[in-house]
Amino acid sequence: MNPVIVWFRQDLRLADNPALTHAMATGAPVLGLYVLDDETPGAWRLGGASRWWLHESLQALSSNLAEICGRLILRRGRADTAVASLAKEVGAAGVVWNRCYEPYAVERDKRLKADLTQAGIAADSFNGSLLAEPWEVRTGAGTPFKVYTPFWRALRALPDSGKPLPAPKAITPFVGKVATDRLADWALLPHKPDWAGGLRETWMPGEAGARKRLSRFLKHLKGYRAARDRPDDDDGTSHLSPHLHFGEISPRQVRHAVQTGEHGDDGDKFLSELGWREFSYHLLFHNPALPEAPLDAKFAHFPWTGSDAQFKAWSKGQTGYPIVDAGMRQLWHTGYMHNRVRMIAASFLIKHLAIDWRRGEAWFWDTLVDADLANNAASWQWVAGCGADAAPFFRIFNPVLQGEKFDPDGAYVRCWVPELAGLADKFIHKPWLAPTPPENYPEPIVDLAEGRARALAAFKGLSRE
Repeated sequence: MNPVIVWFRQDLRLADNPALTHAMATGAPVLGLYVLDDETPGAWRLGGASRWWLHESLQALSSNLAEICGRLILRRGRADTAVASLAKEVGAAGVVWNRCYEPYAVERDKRLKADLTQAGIAADSFNGSLLAEPWEVRTGAGTPFKVYTPFWRALRALPDSGKPLPAPKAITPFVGKVATDRLADWALLPHKPDWAGGLRETWMPGEAGARKRLSRFLKHLKGYRAARDRPDDDDGTSHLSPHLHFGEISPRQVRHAVQTGEHGDDGDKFLSELGWREFSYHLLFHNPALPEAPLDAKFAHFPWTGSDAQFKAWSKGQTGYPIVDAGMRQLWHTGYMHNRVRMIAASFLIKHLAIDWRRGEAWFWDTLVDADLANNAASWQWVAGCGADAAPFFRIFNPVLQGEKFDPDGAYVRCWVPELAGLADKFIHKPWLAPTPPENYPEPIVDLAEGRARALAAFKGLSRE
């Protein structure tokens, strides 16, 4: 029989994989494919930290497929060309995939599906990445949502999609000879400098790592509502975001695991945070320019006055504000930053330094292992005050007060800014006031009051336009 190609994308798993399940149900031989496409995404090609994760995750997926007699073919180049070429090469009866929602992916997949169909090759796509498709959740007037709370309420009112699909126990392999790239030749791992040591210490990419991370989190879910804002509590959040982005676990699997336990209000709160991921995809699908253009058009004329030197200090964790610097250093070392600290660091860049949110968005894209176009863009616009359901621009996070509230003992700061470790708790978030300020830590690069006043003045100026 002619094979069915399963085109893996952001669904690097065997369990609860609708495309793979459909291919298995045909009874035909199944051939897995992954295409590294650095052309179609343009500026949003995978960043450095994501490339490290992808290498590790593809290794895990290839191994998992081999255990059930499957194969993963690797190709590089324009994905639509590579998929069509392999389909012709092996005489494929069909090609299946789980949908992606980035604007370039939506357009590419439409063209590819039309081309394959015209060539007599069945092409089917499925929802393997979201609890509900972006077009399924609508307001009473039939329009897309712009505010999170009613969006989440509407999504939860949809019929439950049922239990997650099981992983296949065996695959009918395609026995023909097929050329494949070597993963090592893609050079996804960093070499100069090799900054991935912290990533290896922190993460276990792959489907097994995702299941392990979820299991660990469920044991600590009690108290989540309060713990989620404490960056010094490593078990306070799920750390599932990179696993979800690369599809090593599905949101349906996560929701099912939470709902089948007795987690009460903490479980509901966690699921509502999963809902923010859904809302971000909803926004991106209905607003394809989200990563580049403010949803609130008047912010297109915002007077960004911050300097390159200030941006460099921010990116290196040398701003003189400990909670900001701790977050930026955690990001560089682990490819991750606690969500509360992300908001603080982003607010500081945009509002105190007056630096364009898109520069921060691009930095996060390159350095986060969970870099996700929908989440990244929607979150930066939320902090900037120019997105849907955005924080008002006059909501300006004070990094000192935020640090004192959410890292009261300074444990998080001491972990990532060791030059401050010897300071007393009352000075840990404002070291310049210590009787003997540390010599090897920078002075604040901006006065908070002046930065706040400048931001508010700029916002009022926009409001008058």
